[in-house]
Amino acid sequence: MSFRFRSVLQTQQDLRSGLYTCREVAQHYLTMCENKKHLNAFLEIFAEEVLQKADATDAKLKSGQPLGKLFGCVIAVKDVICIKGKKVTASSKILEHFTSLYHATVIERLLAEDAILIGRTNCDEFAMGSSNENSAYGNVLNDLDNTKVPGGSSGGSAVAVQAGMCMLSLGTDTGGSIRQPASFTGTLGLKPTYGRVSRNGVIAYASSFDQVGTFTCNAEDAALVLDVMAGKDPHDATTASVPAGGYQNFLQQASSETYKFAYIRQAVEHEKLDPEISASIRQTIEKLRAEGHTVEACDMQYLDLLVPAYYVLTTAEASSNLARYAGMHYGYRDMEAQSLEEVIRNSRSKGFGKEVQRRIMLGTFVLSSGYYDAYYTHAQKVRRIIKDETEAILQNYDYIILPTTPSTAFGVGEVKDPIEMYLADIFTVQANITGLPAVSVPLFRHSNGLPFGLQIISKRYAEAALLSVTQYLQGLH
Repeated sequence: MSFRFRSVLQTQQDLRSGLYTCREVAQHYLTMCENKKHLNAFLEIFAEEVLQKADATDAKLKSGQPLGKLFGCVIAVKDVICIKGKKVTASSKILEHFTSLYHATVIERLLAEDAILIGRTNCDEFAMGSSNENSAYGNVLNDLDNTKVPGGSSGGSAVAVQAGMCMLSLGTDTGGSIRQPASFTGTLGLKPTYGRVSRNGVIAYASSFDQVGTFTCNAEDAALVLDVMAGKDPHDATTASVPAGGYQNFLQQASSETYKFAYIRQAVEHEKLDPEISASIRQTIEKLRAEGHTVEACDMQYLDLLVPAYYVLTTAEASSNLARYAGMHYGYRDMEAQSLEEVIRNSRSKGFGKEVQRRIMLGTFVLSSGYYDAYYTHAQKVRRIIKDETEAILQNYDYIILPTTPSTAFGVGEVKDPIEMYLADIFTVQANITGLPAVSVPLFRHSNGLPFGLQIISKRYAEAALLSVTQYLQGLH
C-alpha cells in the first residue's frame, strides 16, 4: 500500500500496526524530494541519516522499546537553525562553507523525541524578505503555480510541506516569515509567543522579534511539535518561565463555548487588500456570528505605522547582529584584500546580497548619533503604543481577526520596488511588534486558483487556545 499522509499521530498508529515500516515512510519522502527538486525548496537532503534513523525506529518498534513523541515524524528545517555537523548558511554566500558545531535547542528537543530531520530548507538570505527571491542559492517556487513566489522568508519550509516533501517543517517568523508563506502556499503557519520557544542556535536577524514556529497541515500536528519545542531554556535568557505544554490535551477537550472575536476595521477595509480576500473574511465573520460567537469591529488608528516602526527597529537590530560577519573568524573572506579594512569591507560587500546590505545600511543609519532619537527612539515608543493598544483589545476579546496577506502569491520577479515588498508585511508585523502568538489558518481559495489564509492573534502564551480555535475554524469551513 502506498503511503498517504494525514497526520503525525495517524502515521504513528499505522507504524505501530505494521501498515508501513518507517523506512517505507522515509523513502516516500526522499522520493518526493527528488521528484520536486525543481521547486528548490531544499538546500541539502540528509538522505543517509534519514534512512538510518528510520531503520533505528523500525528496530525499536519491533523490540517494543519506548519511542519518543515524534517517532516516524519527518521534519524539514529552515537554514537558519543549527544542526550539529551540518552546514548552516542562512541562504547566504557569506556562510557558504560554515558547519555548525552544535544543535540548536529546538533541534535537540526534536531529536530527543525521535524526530527524523530530512534536510535544510531554502529561505531569503538571513531571513530578510517576503518572497524567497533573496536567497544566494536561487528562488523557491510555489508548488501550485511555478510562476508564483511561495512567500518569505521561510518559503522553502512552506513549500516542503505544501509539496508533500515532509510531514511538517520549522521556520522562523520575524515579521510574518511563517504566516505569509503559509497563506501563499495553503499551509498552517504558527508563530508562538515571543519567548515561548528557544532561539538558542538560531541565526539572528532581529533578536527582539525572531521566533521559531511551524508549518503543518493541521492544528493537531502543530500542537504536537509545539509540545516538544516549547519551554524555558537556560541557554536563552529571553525564554519565558511560564509553564508550557499540554497543547494536544487542550485540542482533545471537546468545547461548546462561544468566543469573542474582534476584527480590525482598518485592516479588513484596507485599500491595499484584495476585494476577494476582504469578502471571504466578512463571510467568515458572518458564519461565526451565525454560530453564536461575538464578532465586533475594533479600530486601530496606528495600522499604517506598523510597517515603518517594524523596519526601523528590525534593521537596527540586524545592523548590530550581522556585524559579526566580517570575514575574520568564520564565513566568507575576500582573499584578494590587502589590509584589515579591505578584508572586512570586501568580504561583506561580496558575501552579503543586495537586500541584506540595504537593511544593514538602513539600520546603521537609524542608529547613528544624528538620527537615533528621531528614528530608533521614536519607533520604540510607537512599538509600546501598539503593544498597549493591541493588549487592550485582547482584554475584552479572546482573539483578533486579520487578513494574513493583502493578496495571493504574486509572480516571480513581479515586485521590484523594495517599499512595495515591505508592505506585504502590513498585516503580519503586529504580532511580532507585540510579541503575541498568531496563526495563519488555510481556509480560502481565490478565483485565481491560489490559496490565502485567515490570521488569528491571541493573548500572550495562549497557544493552546489559539490552536483550539484554529481547529474549530478549519472544521467550520
